[in-house]
Amino acid sequence: MTDDDELFVNQDEVEGTASGVWSRMLAGNRRFAEGKPEHPNRGVEAREAAIDMHDPDAAVLSCSDARVSPDIIFDSGIGDLFTVRTAGQVIDDAVIASLEYAVDVLGVRLLVVLGHQNCGAIKQASKEYEELLHELTADAEDSLMAADSIADLDERILNAESLMLRTVGLSIWQAHESELESAEDFERVHIARTIEELVDRSDVIRKALAEDRLMITGARYQLDSGKVEVLSF
Repeated sequence: MTDDDELFVNQDEVEGTASGVWSRMLAGNRRFAEGKPEHPNRGVEAREAAIDMHDPDAAVLSCSDARVSPDIIFDSGIGDLFTVRTAGQVIDDAVIASLEYAVDVLGVRLLVVLGHQNCGAIKQASKEYEELLHELTADAEDSLMAADSIADLDERILNAESLMLRTVGLSIWQAHESELESAEDFERVHIARTIEELVDRSDVIRKALAEDRLMITGARYQLDSGKVEVLSF
């Protein structure tokens, strides 16, 4: 394509792609972080226009934390985002069914998995992980015995009674296996593992990705700055 050809590109088509939608969302986040939100599509006309139409630009799976509202931090309006929220963005059958509806019925082209700084679910899972580790190694007389005690740590986590340990805790284990130790690392690993789990568990999402009808991206919201950190895996 030449420079002259670019003048005749259909801008609506460009903005309708997953990348275009994500660019608009990030532009909205910049406005929010700078304290200059436009609050688009939130008036009476926007509400009335959306009564008989449900055509969101993107789906967002995020944490239920009250400080992390996707519509606000992306400076979006009524009908722009299809949001699914659970503590620690933990996945269950209802979450998968909701996101599959967004992809297959509503036709969203972009799915954002959004974690955040100072996530309470990560902190709780970390605490329970350390308690389990201590329980397993407390009676070990040396490092070899301690290593034997935690050889099947991932299996013990998967079979734990605590839902938070079974889900988010597995991300903590995976981070430690990669020698990542900070809360920020745990948050990023959990986002990556959530994406992997969505693709593994959903035929609909996997098919949409294979057919280039969907893009999935990971992101982490920074409470202190208001900015969204885009993650690449």
